[in-house]
Amino acid sequence: MADAPFQPVSDPFSAGQPPAGTPLTVVAQFLKDMSFESPNMPALLEHAGRIPQGLIKVDVNARKMPEERRYEVVLSLRAEARHQDQVAYIVELQYGGLFQLGPVAANITEPLLLIEAPRLLFPFAREIVANTIQQAGFRAMLIHPIDFALHYREQRAAGAGAGPVAN
Repeated sequence: MADAPFQPVSDPFSAGQPPAGTPLTVVAQFLKDMSFESPNMPALLEHAGRIPQGLIKVDVNARKMPEERRYEVVLSLRAEARHQDQVAYIVELQYGGLFQLGPVAANITEPLLLIEAPRLLFPFAREIVANTIQQAGFRAMLIHPIDFALHYREQRAAGAGAGPVAN
């Protein structure tokens, strides 16, 4: 069997443009920040196989990048779990994506960036959180799908969090 030279896949963004007609395109995804702590280990080892009671907090932010129609969107997840009265673990994750907007009306820019973009990032962020918790010796936390449209509406009504996209 002969060795063939490696040919990288051509980058559709090498010219800086997404495919024609695409309203939102993922250019890149990245882990921006992450922390994990389990302050009561090893005392909780005997309970590590049990599922502690958990709470998830979600936040989404977007900011304009210098390149035309490019935005950074960051999905933040914070999971805290307790076993009885002790903190089992706290995991905080900021998972980001670089997105290119296609030709869209100005009034849908914010919903695209604060609803659709995090919807695309969420499965990857959820997997990182679940794997981290499992690697720490606990049963993986199942994070149910998040309704980012509802989250967006709630944040807009509260006047916080998912506010206007920073230009």
